[in-house]
Amino acid sequence: MPIEKDDSQLLSELAPVVDENLTRHIAEADGWQPHDLVPWDQGKNFAFMGGTDWSADQSTLSDVEALALTVGVLVADNVPAYHREIAKHLALVGPWWRWVGRWTAEENRHSIVLRNYLMVTRAVDPVALERARMDEMVRGYAMPPMHLIEMLANSALEEKAAAVRHHNTAALGEDALVAVIAERLAADDELQSLFYRNIVEAAFELVPDQTMRAIASRIAAFDVPSVALPGGTDSTAVLAEAGIYDPAQQGEKVFAPLLRSWNIAGRTDLGAEGEKARDELSALL
Repeated sequence: MPIEKDDSQLLSELAPVVDENLTRHIAEADGWQPHDLVPWDQGKNFAFMGGTDWSADQSTLSDVEALALTVGVLVADNVPAYHREIAKHLALVGPWWRWVGRWTAEENRHSIVLRNYLMVTRAVDPVALERARMDEMVRGYAMPPMHLIEMLANSALEEKAAAVRHHNTAALGEDALVAVIAERLAADDELQSLFYRNIVEAAFELVPDQTMRAIASRIAAFDVPSVALPGGTDSTAVLAEAGIYDPAQQGEKVFAPLLRSWNIAGRTDLGAEGEKARDELSALL
């Protein structure tokens, strides 16, 4: 009979794998500094401090680049809401909690470098960005109800999707420094996705059917975090139109790499429920 474990059991039994992967993550992560990637010599005061306020002609970025970085700020700056949603699924002690702290600090670093870059270079309207940031944080983020493995699989997908978005921003190649920043963020996202991917792989060793069901359910419901942009537009549609992140391509760019790493097609450890979930997953793709 297939083994089933509740979240409390899984938190305990997966903790050593979390500890191991957190140690690996820290060793592999690039300890880059946000201040190194901001062209401070381009900065000047706004009118409140005796300078000149923003006008559209001051921006040297394309609309697509400005859009991509604006979305990056709004997503990363809302990290308190994401922190809360992830933390409530994980134990408040031990390696799980240390991982939550590490992930939160890395995401906050993304917000710092993006917002500082946009303000110093006057790439976007700072008033519109701040209003959008306030609105987004008030709106917050609420994760749908999930069990532990579902949350882990969903996080692996979300971080992979974020990496795709940042890689595509860098690939625009219109501004060399923007490309460097975007690739730096993408590298962080890839490493974060790897962390979650490895924990899900460990869950397969414990509860293969349960894990396959969790992956199938999250892919069926997957939707990248969306933010409301200045002007009232939605980031998902606008980013797709700009070629930064197209949900129509996420099967190839986001799902497929993770499914290959989990050997979804070749697994031989599944029971009837796991096989059913795999069939449903195949139909989705």
